[in-house]
Amino acid sequence: MLSRPAFSLRCVLIAAVAFGCFVALGKEVVAHGEPPALLAWQQSLVNHSTLIAWWLTWTCYPDALIPIAIVLLVVAWRVPAWRSRVILSVVVLLLCWRGADFFQHLFSRPRQLDWVVKHETSFSYPSSHATIATGFYAFWALMLAGSELPRTIRRLAASLLVLLALAICWARLALGAHYVTDLIGGALLGVAIVSVALAIVPVNIFAPVAGRASRAEE
Repeated sequence: MLSRPAFSLRCVLIAAVAFGCFVALGKEVVAHGEPPALLAWQQSLVNHSTLIAWWLTWTCYPDALIPIAIVLLVVAWRVPAWRSRVILSVVVLLLCWRGADFFQHLFSRPRQLDWVVKHETSFSYPSSHATIATGFYAFWALMLAGSELPRTIRRLAASLLVLLALAICWARLALGAHYVTDLIGGALLGVAIVSVALAIVPVNIFAPVAGRASRAEE
């Protein structure tokens, strides 16, 4: 197992690489637009399974995220062993939301016009949905996979959350709300934010709670 300094250093390096790629990609697409191959693939997905895509989109709106955050905070209050994980995830969620909004205004990439259901009026790069899907749902998948829960439960829960994160990204393409590179940029930003948070937080959220590690393998 890595020491705390080594773990923090690895997280910082991951954050630096992810953020560097995020900035470079943003500059590239703002200057030269979407690569034709990605644009053709993206257009083939538009307006398919629209209702499912719309419901998936709502999982990253405040109407869904606020109740989820409240439930998680109740869990943190009632189950101290999960308190650090919950608090960190809520902080990261807020950073992903505000961070995506900040960089959208910084890059100022116009939205595409091939939209379905709802005309998005904010800027396009990065996708806030992809940032939240990575920095919240996929982050929870990572934490659950490394938790002290029984192996079957943690594997199933982690797999479902990863699938949800991927489905959210698909939904943004199906609704014509984003370019593929917006989603890639959002995922990179989410990885950078999570990595910085893990480097800074003083506890190892992946360490099984004492006394429960043995039950995790049952």
